Amino acid sequence: MTESHPADALFPPGFACRRIAANGLTHTVRVGGEGPPLLLLHGYPQTHACWHRMAPLLAKTHTLVMPDLRGYGDSDKPAGDPRHETYCRRTMAADAAAIMTALGHERFQVIGHDRGGRVTHRLCLDHPERVERAAVLDIVPTHTIFADMNRKVGLAYYHWLFLAQPAPLPERLIGAEPNFYLEWKLGAWGTGLSAYDPAAVAEYRRAFRDPATIHATCEDYRAAATIDLEHDEADLGRRIACPLVALWGGKGLMEANYDVLATWRAKADDVRGRALPGGHFLPEEVPEETVAALKECGFALA
Repeated sequence: MTESHPADALFPPGFACRRIAANGLTHTVRVGGEGPPLLLLHGYPQTHACWHRMAPLLAKTHTLVMPDLRGYGDSDKPAGDPRHETYCRRTMAADAAAIMTALGHERFQVIGHDRGGRVTHRLCLDHPERVERAAVLDIVPTHTIFADMNRKVGLAYYHWLFLAQPAPLPERLIGAEPNFYLEWKLGAWGTGLSAYDPAAVAEYRRAFRDPATIHATCEDYRAAATIDLEHDEADLGRRIACPLVALWGGKGLMEANYDVLATWRAKADDVRGRALPGGHFLPEEVPEETVAALKECGFALA
């Protein structure tokens, strides 16, 4: 069933939001376009609205499936659990697979940005038979971040440690000024708030200021610092089977601190990619360049 959504005006006509029951929760999922299925997974602290500038380009050849991750946007926000399994990458990957099954897509391509890229990594490992090709935008593997964290990375990615602190510390501090915190993140990681459509920023504010969202997104990072690492360490010998594209911002942390392709070639056999002229939020800062680079690197978008 489709329903109206506050972000409808950001997308072309025909991109409808649905409420889809999958993996024990109800997810808000925007679907549009025509052709083979392409799953798009957003990151922190955003929603599926982050794809609004890429969607018109990708929908020319593909059916786009853009969910709000559990805990984000208008998808369900369960409370969490002591082991943080509720918000771990394995659970979120199972969500993504179940959403695609509910929509009748057994095989698909997937592009993930930020946290969505980490879900994409786990989706490739846990559901390899489902993924034809994958792309990760402006990330290196989670295990690599924690294993190699130095002063420069720690200062830039301080939120990984801050959000992972026990509740309610980060929830209370963020909840005191949610708009300020959100806009600081959007501006500091990217090339400034001017890079965003004001309507998209308004949508991120609407979704993020919900205390349940703030708690859920903290749970996301608690999982990253605990059970996600357990899963990653158990899978250090496993490799991504499908072709993988890695793109990152030439003005961002990845470019300054990592050989991004080398980090992914340690995880997969077929990896292509390059830096783009943007910061962290590639889908909104440089949408046309991102789509062009995906095609150049072998992503099937035509």
